[in-house]
Amino acid sequence: MKIWQKDKTSLKEVEKFTVGRDREMDLYLARFDVMGSLAHIQMLESIGLLEKKELEILTAELKQLYRNIEAGQFVLEEGTEDVHSQVELELTRKLGDVGKKMHSGRSRNDQVLVDIKLYLRDEIEQVVHEVKELFDLLVSQSDKYKEHLLPGYTHLQLAMPSSFGLWFGAYAESLVDDLITLQAAYRVVNKNPLGSAAGYGSSFPLNRTMTTRLLGFEDLNYNVVYAQMGRGKTERIVAAALSNIAATLGKLSMDACLFLNQNFGFISFPDELTTGSSIMPHKKNPDVFELIRSRCNQLQAVPNDIALMTANLPSGYHRDLQLLKEVLFPAIQSLKDCLRIARLMLSNIQVKEQILADEKYKYLFSVEEVNRLVLSGMPFRDAYKKVGLDIEANNYHPQTTVKHTHEGSIGNLALEQIRSAMLAVLDSFQFQSYRETIARLVK
Repeated sequence: MKIWQKDKTSLKEVEKFTVGRDREMDLYLARFDVMGSLAHIQMLESIGLLEKKELEILTAELKQLYRNIEAGQFVLEEGTEDVHSQVELELTRKLGDVGKKMHSGRSRNDQVLVDIKLYLRDEIEQVVHEVKELFDLLVSQSDKYKEHLLPGYTHLQLAMPSSFGLWFGAYAESLVDDLITLQAAYRVVNKNPLGSAAGYGSSFPLNRTMTTRLLGFEDLNYNVVYAQMGRGKTERIVAAALSNIAATLGKLSMDACLFLNQNFGFISFPDELTTGSSIMPHKKNPDVFELIRSRCNQLQAVPNDIALMTANLPSGYHRDLQLLKEVLFPAIQSLKDCLRIARLMLSNIQVKEQILADEKYKYLFSVEEVNRLVLSGMPFRDAYKKVGLDIEANNYHPQTTVKHTHEGSIGNLALEQIRSAMLAVLDSFQFQSYRETIARLVK
């Protein structure tokens, strides 16, 4: 029997189709369903819909259920529609009518909304932690290899000298901007929809400010219709922010694949981090980076998937929204996996020295030669023309011993500025505040 069911059971084919993978996805939400319920019952007691003793009994049982979930001892039983049904079923089994009172003033719609927001808030914190770990590694490698030069390219043609310091540092700074967009998404997530019921409010005198405080939300969704409209929009905004991180990782992975190629030969990795060929014994394939690249391409498609799934839906709840979990939840886990494995690879990278000593890279220093002539007093246009004609006449002999100016541009000052930018973004999330609030609620 479903919690919404009054008489006849659904046809099995209909039930199987409508439930889909929802039970599997709902396991992600179990902890957060209990959190929302703990806040909701405290509010119900404050407005007289629960007696103090009933609140104490429900709170104790929900906290035990929370511990069971954390210990991996929570399952959705056969025939139970979703996580919300399972939580209510376990309470009513043990507490009888007291367990049935918990749903007063709440719809499964706003229950799902608050669960998803609590889940996304927690997952964003985990993603931020993984990004920070990768950022720290990139900054460390940037400092370590700031004097190791490598070719820079435009149009995939040799352009100017660069350095591994610049290369690592570029991706570190890119992650800072990625977290700025994720922080914006976090602010959208960090608003409380609980109390909006099915999207049209409740005739009970619910104290939504109280549940906002108890759940550590920064603010609440004031308009109950908009609270429901936020379903789909919230997921799309989060997916867009995560896709920025994926884009940074995907580009880094493409660079690594190129740099490992023998025609480039700029980097290498220990054998245990690469794969081989079934018939070519010389192969060292960058499978990890190829899979990161592909996964990150998939992740960049997620915002569009969500947009298409919610396009042209009118206001109010629609069952279409159930499928968003199947798209977004695994995507978040995939991104975390990519961040972790990228950190493993880059912490074991081996950088080739004296790359630019090769004769084929001599044209990289043409700009340096132009600059040298300008510094000696020649007008820039004349210097540019002279070096160009020398190259065409095969009379170009650059002074490659000139210290390239890019080496200094990723020095200690630049790295400290990048670090400071990252710390400022991290502080803006204020994770500690909500964690302390949740700890008081569930412990």
